[in-house]
Amino acid sequence: MESVWWTRPEVWKRFGLTSQHDADVARPLAYNQGFYNLFLAIGIVVGLIIAGAAGHAIVVFCCVSIVGAAVVLASTGAKYLRPAVVQGITPLLALITAAVF
Repeated sequence: MESVWWTRPEVWKRFGLTSQHDADVARPLAYNQGFYNLFLAIGIVVGLIIAGAAGHAIVVFCCVSIVGAAVVLASTGAKYLRPAVVQGITPLLALITAAVF
């Protein structure tokens, strides 16, 4: 989303930006962030396809990375707590499930 549709106001407003100028300034960061997220998602899919110990390790690494990024986001300020929970809850549940089963 960030990499492809960043120029749309409905997208950059989701990230708390209030002007096209601010969105233009942040565009390189959004582009990078979008691909970073895509690569983590691809890692999870590849890990699930590979299965076994190697696949499990890849999925766990990607999920830990996403949860870590959510913690960093939450530490940025109170207004980022909800987005951090949205970002981190699914990989956290996946890690808990992997630990239990």
